[in-house]
Amino acid sequence: MVNKMNKKEYAYKLINDKLNNNTFLTYKEIAKKYLESNGITIGDTIKINKEDISYEGILLDRSEDSEDGYLVLKLDSGYNVGVAIENTQAELIQKGDKPKIGYGAEDIAHDPSKQNISIISTGGTVSSIIDYRTGAVHPKFTAADLIKANPELLDYANYNVKALYNILSENMQPKYWVEAAESIANDISDGSDGIVIAHGTDTLHYTAAALSFMLKTPVPIVITGAQRSSDRPSSDANMNLIDSVVAAKSDIAEVSVCMHGSLNDSYTYLHKGTKVRKMHTSRRDTFRSINYEPIAKIENHSVDINPNCRYTKRNENELEVNSAVEEKVGLIKSFPGICEELIEYHIDKGYKGLVIEGTGLGHVPDKLITPLARAHDENIPVVMTSQCLYGRVNMNVYSTGREILNAGVISGRDMTPETAYVKLSWVLGQTNDIGEVAKLMNKNIAGEFNEKSSIKYFLN
Repeated sequence: MVNKMNKKEYAYKLINDKLNNNTFLTYKEIAKKYLESNGITIGDTIKINKEDISYEGILLDRSEDSEDGYLVLKLDSGYNVGVAIENTQAELIQKGDKPKIGYGAEDIAHDPSKQNISIISTGGTVSSIIDYRTGAVHPKFTAADLIKANPELLDYANYNVKALYNILSENMQPKYWVEAAESIANDISDGSDGIVIAHGTDTLHYTAAALSFMLKTPVPIVITGAQRSSDRPSSDANMNLIDSVVAAKSDIAEVSVCMHGSLNDSYTYLHKGTKVRKMHTSRRDTFRSINYEPIAKIENHSVDINPNCRYTKRNENELEVNSAVEEKVGLIKSFPGICEELIEYHIDKGYKGLVIEGTGLGHVPDKLITPLARAHDENIPVVMTSQCLYGRVNMNVYSTGREILNAGVISGRDMTPETAYVKLSWVLGQTNDIGEVAKLMNKNIAGEFNEKSSIKYFLN
């Protein structure tokens, strides 16, 4: 039974079943001939000798879109290295077995004492491998591969795994949110006790917000990702995935984001789906709660719920799906050189709603007030947010703000620009009546804004 076998043994089954039919997998002509002539196959321990240096390690497969003429070795240090084979000699040290990656469904025993968790992969770094010669990250793993690469997961639950997409998250689109929401709902209806979504980090907070509005859920829905791909020694994928499963088994039945809470592997935080944002390009603790506190801290695979945070408990809600969205919504950042034409362009191009990322308390230059009023007159709702991220919009303080309010602009309160954009897209999927849009934007639907601000939220 898989969940009782040595996990290291399981983890080292790194090569796909097709190895039995193709011992060179994705190696191309030059590299393939080199390997054939030296009697080397994937899994063998080899030494590559150059004039002034040699590399010894296990021959791995490499990305299928990698340039020909290179081999990938796993060194004793755990790091992988790409080696150009030109002017080298290869030496076979030890033949490797032909392992296969993972097991069939019949080999993974169902444990009736464990909860049933769905893992849904959309791609991103958590589901990627790295081309070690170029440094490029490619989405390669499926949801099932996540289990294979992280066998410790088998200790925690039974799993239903599937891949919705295999994309980097910069390619995410609103229509994918709809598909994800409906897929999640189907899994919950089929008896899943919790959902884990593997997602790229660049747009993860958009998806978290979207699912928060689209779904009322009786079980936890946890979105996670990684800043470092799963095959890197410094990867945060393993811990994020395991802690996400732990969170998916918990009592916190809402959409949340589980990511590293520090630079090391000490703990993760669980953030509310509508109050979280990626705040650093590369740090592992990049995700922070904005104008809020993390819902929980997960340390040593134990969930410590924040007593200051209200949350929806398991089975408190019945499953409800409302996934309609309006895709033609714009997010515009105000800047010193912005001109009226930018607003006019979106109106003329048929945009159904606009979110403005204004300055300070929610301001734009005076010259934009006229086109903003035009948008309102043409039943195009405009929502004001702030570039500052922390704090809340208040357009009653300065005269410019009051003029913006008079132009019909809706306050985004303390929502992040991204959450406001997602909410407006969702609201416009429910109604195109500008008055109803304003009412819904001012209604707290998924904990997206606070009625009062607190100094404790700043840079927490």
